[in-house]
Amino acid sequence: MHRAPWLLRVLLVSGVAAGTVVPATAAFAAPSVDEVQQRIRTASAALSKVVEDYNKVNEQLTASRRAAADVAARLAPLAAQLEAAQANVGELAARAYKTGELATMTALLDSGSAGSLVDRMAMLGHVSRMEQRQVAEVVAARAEISTERQRLDALIATQLAQQKDMATRKVKIEKDLQALYELRRQAYGAAQEARSTSSGPVPNVSGRAGVAVRFAYGALGKPYVWAADGPGGYDCSGLTLAAWRAAGVSLPHNAEMQWGKVAHISRSVLQPGDLVFYSNLGHVALFVGGGKVIHAPTFGEVVKVSSVDMMRPYGYGRPR
Repeated sequence: MHRAPWLLRVLLVSGVAAGTVVPATAAFAAPSVDEVQQRIRTASAALSKVVEDYNKVNEQLTASRRAAADVAARLAPLAAQLEAAQANVGELAARAYKTGELATMTALLDSGSAGSLVDRMAMLGHVSRMEQRQVAEVVAARAEISTERQRLDALIATQLAQQKDMATRKVKIEKDLQALYELRRQAYGAAQEARSTSSGPVPNVSGRAGVAVRFAYGALGKPYVWAADGPGGYDCSGLTLAAWRAAGVSLPHNAEMQWGKVAHISRSVLQPGDLVFYSNLGHVALFVGGGKVIHAPTFGEVVKVSSVDMMRPYGYGRPR
């Protein structure tokens, strides 16, 4: 069976960490179902962390695109302001040419700073205060446009680097997934867990939290799809994002970033709709009451109900 190099490394490290010594005579023995299942758990945990990192980069790229659009929008009125101011200063420069003070005027315009411009213009005795302001506006507008353009160039460069990084990550994730799904076929006879929506009655929860809880119940049985936030499938942070989006609350598509947006609470006040974080912020689930959460577990599995203590919780949060 072909396995991706990354998955082979995970499995090799797992074997070494466990102190496993394989006799030469058993080097080619087929692994037991329990061994394959352990490999699946190890590989899934590692790959899930990679996916959350991918989601984080995607969120950062979205933010930089919004910032770049904001900078571009600001440049348009600045450019119009500069054009109008330059037209007024053009008349002033023509007069300076006639009086022989053009060189001084040019030096002022090229100074690049509006801070002490009015003071330095005192040498042009015939220039009125209104005209001084016109020249100062041109210099200030030029400086602001230059700064904004530098910001825009930096954001574009960041976006290009992020896009390249995301493309590389996506190729690697897809390659590693093939190896993981092959392991699942060995252990379970199929790469994907069968769909099931059996969950018992949906709890009666009011308010926006109730909307999020009902949405999560409606997603039961849908497959784990990495970097997805529905409607056909979800990864862990994609599910909590979508549930609270239905309730009118915006959350980023990354467990760690969601932790940064929610109000941190103690377990003693946990209520349906709250988020439960696991695996050092590598996984997140939606609390639905009765000691249960709904979550999108990992590759090859479906959205399901699990115990809030399926893993040791990292912390608890309440979307605002």
